[in-house]
Amino acid sequence: MGAPALSKELIDQWADRRWRLDNLYYITDKLGKVTLFKMNKAQRKLLDDLHFLNIILKARQMGFSTFILILALDCCMFNSNFSAGLVADTIKNAKGLLSRIKFAYERMPDAIKNVVSITTDNAEEIEFSNGSGVEVGVSLRSGTKNFLHISEYGKICAKAPDKAKEVKSGSLNTLAPQQLCFIESTAEGRAGDFYDKTQQARAVADAGNPLGDLDYRFHFFPWWQDPSYRLHQSVVITDEDAKYFSELVDEHGVRLTDEQKWWYVAKKTEQGDDMWKEYPSTPDEAFKAAREGAYFAKEIRNLRQLKRIGVFPYVPGIPVDTFWDFGLGDTQTIWLHQLVAGEHRWIGYFEDSGMGLGHYFNWLERWAAQRGATWGVHYAPHDVDHKRQTVTSGKAETIKTMAASLGYIFVTVERNPSKINSIQSIRSKLPACCFDEAGCSVGIIHLENYSREWDEKAGAWRGHPLHDEHSHGADAFMVFSDGYKVPVKKNDDAWKHVARKVV
Repeated sequence: MGAPALSKELIDQWADRRWRLDNLYYITDKLGKVTLFKMNKAQRKLLDDLHFLNIILKARQMGFSTFILILALDCCMFNSNFSAGLVADTIKNAKGLLSRIKFAYERMPDAIKNVVSITTDNAEEIEFSNGSGVEVGVSLRSGTKNFLHISEYGKICAKAPDKAKEVKSGSLNTLAPQQLCFIESTAEGRAGDFYDKTQQARAVADAGNPLGDLDYRFHFFPWWQDPSYRLHQSVVITDEDAKYFSELVDEHGVRLTDEQKWWYVAKKTEQGDDMWKEYPSTPDEAFKAAREGAYFAKEIRNLRQLKRIGVFPYVPGIPVDTFWDFGLGDTQTIWLHQLVAGEHRWIGYFEDSGMGLGHYFNWLERWAAQRGATWGVHYAPHDVDHKRQTVTSGKAETIKTMAASLGYIFVTVERNPSKINSIQSIRSKLPACCFDEAGCSVGIIHLENYSREWDEKAGAWRGHPLHDEHSHGADAFMVFSDGYKVPVKKNDDAWKHVARKVV
C-alpha cells in the first residue's frame, strides 16, 4: 500500500512561509529544553522589514541567530539549488551554527525529509537531495550564495581585522544580486567594518531615501523590546539611574515600566561597563562602549562622560604644538595641541599616506593661515633622524634636515624602550586632556580602538599592541606622552618655545 496523499490543507500550510517558521522547526531553548520554534515579536518584525541586505544591531539573547538559521534551513528545504553560507568568528562557532541547523532538520516531519533528504553531511557542510545546501566557515569564497549570515561581525572586526577584511572581500562577494544577507552583532567599539556599515545604513534610513539593491537596511533591537527583560523585585534606583531613565524619555521617547527599570539597574550592577554594548537602549549608546581589549577604553569613556570630548577649537594667541608619527610607505599622522590654562587641548588631527613631507607641511600652512595661528614646538619620534633617499637631490638626508630646509625644526623624542610604559604614560596624561571632536574625530577613533593583539589559538589577548590602522595615530600621541615639555615662562610675559615658525 502506498503512502497516503498529503491533504490540500497541509500543502497550503507548507506553502506559507510564516506558517512553516512557526510550526515545522524545533530548537533547544535557553533552558536546554527541546521546543517548537515560534517567532517572537522582534523576529517577526525583522521578517516584516526584510530587505536584500540587512544589518542588525542588537541586545544580547534576542534570538536573531536562531531565527536566521531556521530561515536558512527553510529556504533550502523549500527551494531547489538554494545555497546558504554561515560565517562566524571561529570555526568552532561556525560548526555550532551548522549543528543547530542539523538539529532542526532531524526533527522535521518525515513527509518532508522523505522528499528532501540529506546527501552530504560533514562538520562544515550539508547538501540536500534538491540541490540546496548550507556551508559554514570563518570566511567563504567558493561558489555563489543565495543566503549569507555573518554572525557577531562586530567581534570579528575588533579581534581579527585581517579576518574581517577576508569576510568583506571574500564572503560578501559570494552573494548573488538581490539575495538575502544578514549581518548581526552586538556593538564592539566605534571602528571596523561593522561600525562603518551600521553608520552608512543609518544615514540612508535617516535620509528617508528608497533602498537600493546594494544598500543595507538598518535594524536596531534594544533590550527594552524584549518582554523577558523585567524584574519583579524592586531595587534601589540612584539619582544617576533616574537621570538616565529621564533622558531616555526626553531625548528618545522611551518610557520604561518600574519592572524594566529594576531589571536594567540590577543587570548594570552585574555587567558594569559592558552594559552599553550588551544591552543598549539606543543605537548611539551601543557604540559608546569601548572596544574589547582597547588600551585607553576607560580613559576615553571618562572623558566623554566629563564632556571633555566636544567643542574645543583653536584658541587665538596660544602657540600650537605638533606631534608626528612617520610611516615609511605607511600612514603618517599629526596631532595639533595647545596648552590652555594647564589643560592639554587637542584641536586638530591629520593623516595621509604615500605623500612626501611637503604635502603635510602644506596642510599645516593652510590650517595655520586660516586661523592666524603661531606654531610652538614640532615633536617627532626617533626616526626623524634616520636618513632617507630624496627625490630631488638623490642624496640620503634625515627627515629633520629636509624639514629644516622648509622652515620646520623638529625636536626628537627618543624611543621609549618599553611600549607598555608609553601606553601607561598616555593613560596618566589623558585625564588632563580635552579633544575638539570636529577637528580630532579620526584621531579619537584611533585612540579608543588602539588595542592588544588577539591570540586566536589561546583565546586570549596578547601582552603587546595590534599593528593596524589605529597604530599610527596612537604612536603619534605617544610622542606627546613621552616627550612633551611644558614651555618655560621668561620674564612672565613670553613663552620660550623651540623652533617657533610664524605663518
